Amino acid sequence: MKPHEVILFPLMTERSINMIENENKLVFIVDRRANKHEISRAVSHLYGVEVETVNTLISRENRKKAFVKLTEEFDASDLAIRLGIL
Repeated sequence: MKPHEVILFPLMTERSINMIENENKLVFIVDRRANKHEISRAVSHLYGVEVETVNTLISRENRKKAFVKLTEEFDASDLAIRLGIL
């Protein structure tokens, strides 16, 4: 899958803002067929950051959420500002 097909859009909720500030994590809605390796590669390619871990879940709305933790070298709040979330 191409990176633009994997990452659909960043999610902005109160919980995701808290994760950005406290845990250096971003939350994205991703394609249901994408696996963790594809999500990691897509985030790295699209936004120029290094990904430490990716956790996923299927929400009640039948969407796949990806919780992407960035390495200490990169700040999630800087990326969130570039994306227009903060």
